[in-house]
Order: sequence, then C-alpha cells, then structure tokens
Amino acid sequence: MSKMSESSSAAKSRGTLLPARRSAPAPSSRALTAPEFHELAQVPPATEWFANIDNPNTRRAYRNDLTEFMTFIGIATPAELRLVTRAHILAWRKDLERRELAGSTVRRKLAALSSLFEYLCDQNSVPMNPIKGVKRPKVESYEGKTPALGDSQAQHLLKLPVGDHLKAVRDRALLSLLLHHGLRREELARLKVHDIHLRRGVPHLRIHGKGGNFATSRYTRARRDCSPTT
Repeated sequence: MSKMSESSSAAKSRGTLLPARRSAPAPSSRALTAPEFHELAQVPPATEWFANIDNPNTRRAYRNDLTEFMTFIGIATPAELRLVTRAHILAWRKDLERRELAGSTVRRKLAALSSLFEYLCDQNSVPMNPIKGVKRPKVESYEGKTPALGDSQAQHLLKLPVGDHLKAVRDRALLSLLLHHGLRREELARLKVHDIHLRRGVPHLRIHGKGGNFATSRYTRARRDCSPTT
C-alpha cells in the first residue's frame, strides 16, 4: 500500500472518530426593510430616553412631569427642547414653589428634566443641560413619613382575618410579612415561595425592590402573641 493510500485511510478513520462539525446557524429570515430602517433611525431621542426607563411607575411620573413642563413653557414637540434655557427652568421652579408643592415633588420633577437633558446631551440633540446649576429644595428629612404602628395595633391587624380557611391563612401571612419586614405593596406582590431561602442555615427573605434591586432580610415568623386566638 502506498503512503498516499495509507494517509487517506488514516484520515478517513480519524474522521469517523471526530464529531461532525456543526454548521453555523442560519441568519434570521426576518430583516428590516428600508422603510422600517429609516423609521427607526428617525425615532426622537426623547422617545429613546422613555424606553430606557424600566419601572412603569417612574416612567409614568416622568412623563407627567415632562408634559407639565412643556405645557408651562408652551412647546408642543420634543424637537423644541433644544430651545429650552436655564431661564425657562427657573420660571417653572418658581411656579412649582408658588403652588406650594412638597420639596420632594419639586426635586423629582427637576430630576426628571435633568435626566432627559443629560440623555439629549449625550445624543448631541441639545448643546447643554439647562438644569445644571439650578438649586433644588433641600431634603427635609431622611426619615420616612409613613406613621408606624404600635404593637397593639399590629396585633389587632393580624387578628382581623378570622378562621382557618385558606383565605384567612393567606391574609394573615401577607399581613405578617408586611408588618415584620416593612415591605411595600409591590414588593409583597412580587414575592415567590423560592424567595424564602437559607443563608448559613438561617431563613432569609429575598425582596425585589425598586429599580430592579434586590434586598435580603432575615425571615421573621409571627410571634405567638400576634397570632389570632380561637
């Protein structure tokens, strides 16, 4: 047998041992048409900014704030935002103060505008952020404004669901989580069974917070004196 035939047979034998080479996945048959491409290219930067806000509550609040600002200064289209100056911002802030809105509300409205103009600056849609340098109301307090419940009030609340049927057991569990962990309604509604997990043998609760953030709290069961009496 010649050397050429030996090498050929060896190559064939190696080919049977090696896995078949996978072909590259075929490209998607769906492609943008020319009109679709140009339509996406013409999406206003302000619309892109809205699309980047994940939280629906934040998106709704920012949309209302921007609509209010545009109505106040008399512009109708996002393209006119490039005409906004610091004087317009100061005039709107003065009007917000005249309406005696809470300082936190004024800060949120100015923060919404600042976030938008920062994005527009990055996209070279406006020459500057007119809100830079505009003073915002000071934070009144870093303490929460939600009134706390006393022990007797918490016990009374936990005793409201009466009975051993499924709805009463569910309601007591929900109230217990709210009271012992200080959860928001949305945080409570997003909890799943697997969010109760062990950390070094200690039960903890994984909380889905605002802005896609997660927090962990040591899981606390309701005390016996907070349980409903039969």
